[in-house]
Amino acid sequence: MTARWREITAGEIVSALQGARISGSRKHVFRGLSTDSRQISQGYLFWALKGEKYDGHDFALKAVENGASGLVLERDCPSSILREEISVIYVQDTLKALGDLAAWWRAEHHVAVIAVTGSAGKTTTKEMTASILQLSNETLKSKGNFNNLIGVPLTLLSLDDRHKAAVLEIAMNRPGEIGRLTEIADPSIGVITNVGKAHLEGVGDLKGVARAKVELLEKISPDALVVLNGDDQLLMEAASPFNRKKVTFGLGPKNDLRADKVQNMGPKGLSFELQYGEKTVAVKLNVPGIQNLFNALAASAVAFCLDKPAEQIAEGLRLFRGIQGRFTVSELAGGATLVDDTYNANPLSLNAAMQSLKSFVQEKGKLIVGLGEMLELGEETKRAHFEAGSLVAESGASYFLAFGDHAQEMVRGAAEKGFPPEKTFVATSHSEMAEKIRELIARDDVVFLKGSRLTGLDKVVDLLKN
Repeated sequence: MTARWREITAGEIVSALQGARISGSRKHVFRGLSTDSRQISQGYLFWALKGEKYDGHDFALKAVENGASGLVLERDCPSSILREEISVIYVQDTLKALGDLAAWWRAEHHVAVIAVTGSAGKTTTKEMTASILQLSNETLKSKGNFNNLIGVPLTLLSLDDRHKAAVLEIAMNRPGEIGRLTEIADPSIGVITNVGKAHLEGVGDLKGVARAKVELLEKISPDALVVLNGDDQLLMEAASPFNRKKVTFGLGPKNDLRADKVQNMGPKGLSFELQYGEKTVAVKLNVPGIQNLFNALAASAVAFCLDKPAEQIAEGLRLFRGIQGRFTVSELAGGATLVDDTYNANPLSLNAAMQSLKSFVQEKGKLIVGLGEMLELGEETKRAHFEAGSLVAESGASYFLAFGDHAQEMVRGAAEKGFPPEKTFVATSHSEMAEKIRELIARDDVVFLKGSRLTGLDKVVDLLKN
């Protein structure tokens, strides 16, 4: 069998999905796969998934009308679809079957697969790693938020003969997900960037996060390498029971790979000396933030594990230009600086961002902080938002704007640390926050915005820019 679109047949997919049955021809060749009936092209295989708000089975007929020549279903489909030119493959669970096919597909392609997880920095580390690797080889990487039990299999199912490496981001909302994704991806190298308060609703507490992250070590092949943040004590403790080949990164002297002579240039980025064994190379990052230093170290560790030259690593990191909404810097009309960190938020990433901001503010400028809700924190929600306000007070900010259901908790946290009440503002809409910031900003000021994706502070960014 061959794992190539435009060559793989319905019969071969049935063989890969042990226990599946088929109605219609086994000889149909599929041009591709989609889980969205609206994106089906002629000759595609439509994979019907069930979600909280939709059921792909309800769109099977629409998929056929749009050109699908095959369907993967859990239940019998309408008799109007059952004809010889349509291959219908039946499985017990379409989500599990998607992962099973992806695992088979990955095994058919002899490439280096890198799986990146962690409470913060996953996406940036993934992008930095790909930036390095693609300088010498065709590299597949996860798109956007393709980091779950649907996105990871779909990414793997786009592997073809061109690719020599694949860099995947893997995430979780509850225990067992990282373990399952590790089984599907079978990584050559697994990376854990850190452990922090994120997705607590699914795992309970910080130790639950750590246990969920080290599912990567539990399920990864004994022959694989694992790259860990050696400065993260909780992570290292959680990883210690697993007998895996480990490479550590960080600033501490005991790490296998570390940064020395770090120079923080504020909005212009960072420079440092990268040390790995007897190898040393000067690195210039064109993205700011101490958090990006750690992301760069993780990506560099992967590249060294793949025997990439130090010069290629430095060049790949230099070329990386950041990701919109993840601590990206731009200039507003009037000469103020906007730091857009609105893609997501949790206590760990917020703390790192606030530490990095200290080097941004010029002598004549002031810092204006706008924070939105941090989601999925469970019983830690109130405390986390209170502590977020405390961080703002300790950052030297001149003004603080809060938005969301727990805005008052953030304001109370700031007040507890002595932040002046007259310099805090609770916004009830994106436009209100943007308007208040416009009233406050002047030349040389820094505006920092951060919140979980669903709070929509990116709308404030757009309003300020326009």
